[in-house]
Amino acid sequence: MRGIEECLWQMRDEQYKEFHRKLIPNIKEDTIIGVRTPALRTYAKELLREAKGDPACAQRIEQFKKELPHHYYEENNLHGLLIEGMKDFASCMEALEEFLPYIDNWATCDLISPKVLISQPEALLQKIEEWMASDHTYTIRFGMEILMRHFLDDRFEKVYLDWVAEKRSDEYYVNMMIAWFFATALAKQYEATLPYLENRVLDTWTHNKTIQKAVESYRITPEQKTCLRKLKVKR
Repeated sequence: MRGIEECLWQMRDEQYKEFHRKLIPNIKEDTIIGVRTPALRTYAKELLREAKGDPACAQRIEQFKKELPHHYYEENNLHGLLIEGMKDFASCMEALEEFLPYIDNWATCDLISPKVLISQPEALLQKIEEWMASDHTYTIRFGMEILMRHFLDDRFEKVYLDWVAEKRSDEYYVNMMIAWFFATALAKQYEATLPYLENRVLDTWTHNKTIQKAVESYRITPEQKTCLRKLKVKR
């Protein structure tokens, strides 16, 4: 079995590296190999499929996941995708707890969304609250994103808006996530979410960014966009 790092380098796309590094400016350029996400997803699926019938492959994956912190950006993304493919809730949670503190950029954070998490929604909500109470930027962001993905539709409760609205941070990537969360909430739960903007519950920057992202969304009606534009706070 070839080494994981060797396989990643064989998938390298130099042009993609040059494009993608501009999207994650806080990551050192020499830690980016330049592997496209679809290729990385395919590779993760191949590893997980091979691991089912090959104990050596399964052991290599487990060893790779213990090699923290990873050096390369794509190693982090692969790690996240391997977690995403897990089928057992408890094992997935354990793997996330081990990995989240090492996430150092928004792209890796937003890539991970294990389907197994929603198999136990009550336990997941408890964990989301813990993640959002963290002092680590991307653990907070991850918690908010999972809340956004799974609890703004049939499982929606107004208190989830309060959880996010009450979060105050100086971190750009946390505040961007708050804006993304509320813009999505406006698209899915408009009547429940609108008062948070009418009453200016969010800080000014996040408030205006929420409106910007909502107005850019095709899921917001023209009438709603007109209303939202009137709520923008002038500095």
